[in-house]
Amino acid sequence: MKYHTICAFYPVSWSVPLKSVEVELEVRAHVATVVSTLNYENKEDKPLEAVFVFPLPGDAAVCHFSAKIGQTEIVAEVKEKQKAREEYDDALSSGQQAFLLEESDQSPDIFSLSVGSLRPGESASIRLEYVTELAVQADEGLRFCLPAVLNPRYQPRGSEDVCIQVTSVPASLVPYSLSFSARVSSPRPVSKVESNCPLDALQYLNTEQTQATVKLAAGHKFDRDVELLIYYKDAHQPTAVVEVGQASAKPGTLMGDPVVMLSLYPEFPQAVMSSVASSGEFVFLLDRSGSMDARMNNSESHQTRIGSARVFIFVPLTHLPMGCYFNIYSFGSSHEHIFPKSVEYSQKTMEEALKKVEEMDANLGGTEILMPLKHIYSQPCIPSQPRQLFVFTDGEVGNTKEVINLVKKNSGSHRCFSFGIGEGASSALINGLAKEGGGHAQFITGTDRMQPKVMQSLRFALQPAVVDISVKWDLPKGVSVTALSPPITALFQGQRSLVYAQLTGKSLAAEGCVTVKYSLAGHPTQNQLHFSLKPAEDTGITVHRLGARSLIRSLEMEERERGGERDGEVKKKVVELSVQSGVSSAFTAFIAVNKGNGEAIQGPLVRRNVPTPSECFFPKLKLMWMLLPISTSFILRDMFRLSPFTLGPPMFQCNSISIEHKQPPRDPLLQLVSLQKASGCWVLDPALAAALGKTSEEVEKPKPALEVWATIVALIWLHGFKMDAQEEWELLAMKAVSWLRAQNAPCVTECVEAGNALLGCNMQKDALGL
Repeated sequence: MKYHTICAFYPVSWSVPLKSVEVELEVRAHVATVVSTLNYENKEDKPLEAVFVFPLPGDAAVCHFSAKIGQTEIVAEVKEKQKAREEYDDALSSGQQAFLLEESDQSPDIFSLSVGSLRPGESASIRLEYVTELAVQADEGLRFCLPAVLNPRYQPRGSEDVCIQVTSVPASLVPYSLSFSARVSSPRPVSKVESNCPLDALQYLNTEQTQATVKLAAGHKFDRDVELLIYYKDAHQPTAVVEVGQASAKPGTLMGDPVVMLSLYPEFPQAVMSSVASSGEFVFLLDRSGSMDARMNNSESHQTRIGSARVFIFVPLTHLPMGCYFNIYSFGSSHEHIFPKSVEYSQKTMEEALKKVEEMDANLGGTEILMPLKHIYSQPCIPSQPRQLFVFTDGEVGNTKEVINLVKKNSGSHRCFSFGIGEGASSALINGLAKEGGGHAQFITGTDRMQPKVMQSLRFALQPAVVDISVKWDLPKGVSVTALSPPITALFQGQRSLVYAQLTGKSLAAEGCVTVKYSLAGHPTQNQLHFSLKPAEDTGITVHRLGARSLIRSLEMEERERGGERDGEVKKKVVELSVQSGVSSAFTAFIAVNKGNGEAIQGPLVRRNVPTPSECFFPKLKLMWMLLPISTSFILRDMFRLSPFTLGPPMFQCNSISIEHKQPPRDPLLQLVSLQKASGCWVLDPALAAALGKTSEEVEKPKPALEVWATIVALIWLHGFKMDAQEEWELLAMKAVSWLRAQNAPCVTECVEAGNALLGCNMQKDALGL
């Protein structure tokens, strides 16, 4: 068993040349520009090389890298990766200073920054800039995440022996500070900004409230990824932004021509959306590796990742429609399944599955997701039951690209909905699974209310599959279009799709039009967006960089599929595009060399690995663990169950971890959901009374038809007390209403009146869907 990321924990006595990280975020509508400044200082008496391996969003376009030493600023160039590495090594060996930034070969959300070399007493500031799109959440907020936690990635048996050296410390011991500020601007007012970290108060910059600033409260620790949720008023409407090209770039090239970014929000016909699908094969794949026994974040009040994942399975399983099929797989170093093959959804199979899920623990070792995926894809699809795959994982996977390639290869037979659980989940893996699988990605940390996110993905899965998607451009004569985005493979009601395209040529006409055509449940449908060809002001080249990133990622996928055939023709295209646009790729790196005054740096160079925050895990074999050398002792984490102990001074410090986790109080809504039968009804029993906050005597007193009465009083409680969480229970309410209609019971009116009296509500039959 091997890791692609080797995680060695950092001895407290080491000196760390990285002193502080300053992050400035600028959000314009749903696009973010991030500028990070890393301040280094060598306090030792010998020259240093500092190596920092850290996470970035997997879909980020890294577009600037520079170093400032004294008054001298060196701006890096993008070059083919091997050439950049050789130039870096040559510079150091000749006594020059050099700076290298490169993306991991295995996963696009891990970068390595090498600073070499710093003279004794010398300081340097490294500036790193990237742009990224913000994902739309279930509550219509836009999510920005600044990754901080980098957990080890498990490398399965038989995989390529490629390693990245990562030095880690518990989050509370990170030896450098973080400051973070954000500026938000939008054509529409900013409603609010929320975070999983303490924030200072939001400050509006104008009376229209379309511009605002916010920053992290003082004293923030690197104990979690920094997540911002940004809410605009009525923001999620189709839009188009046209950006002029660079004046210095040649017309006809990507950077020399205008680029358009389309944000599409398809609206499906109401006749189709009014009926929820009653068919489908729902396959749930649950991560049970050892790392899933960690807490969702460092707060003692939050449950473990495996505990959250069990809820993830529970919520959609109780909401499935009658007549569908399902199965549940789990994986670690091996994989298991509850049923030999997918079974029809019924009360019996649901209860059997839930019982086994409740018994599942994080005891299957490493994170080997490839084999269970292959097994699932080897199972024949059930006729007229479209396959929907739900993957729940903490994302600590080393062979990310191989997994994503497999999902794409099988994308024609299923849709994939992915969930990243806990701090440090790989954005490259989670987003890649959903993108190539035609589904939707969600990230869940300890502060989230997870049910809305699970329900959003389930609602998407229950929507009819959109097929025969095409994009038609209607542009003025003299203007041609070149797609920069891969073809759209999935559309969901109200969910954003982004399209980038290069516009070549000129025209006096002021408007263009794009039409998205598709077939939905057998109905030909289309949505149109008319947009101005007049370029937007003050956008810089952000849209060009995002368009270049989109094309680069598509070409990289094509190169992996071809396996380097045709003399690396696609790789050459990627390198050329990356160099031209200044955007990083898997085959290029940023390199900067400070030739200075020609005076060589004297003395042997000492390497210092800058630590990243990580979850802290140790195996049960404490004695063996402490005797292992540092180079090997910290690569075994995922093979063992966790045990509570602390490695203390003088070598290491770490927060202790206990696997005896207290269960949080049961959510009344979840309690009520758990009592619904697969058919959609509730039965009258003490558990139902407790969920409603009543005694058994109070609930049993009216004595109408028992199951009809129990179901109606549950519906009244949901509508009367949980309307703020409607997205979490509307599907089970639809099941309940369908069941009630099938009963054709004469006592519905009587039950509604009695239920209102019992609960102190005033709900009408039509409001309940009856």
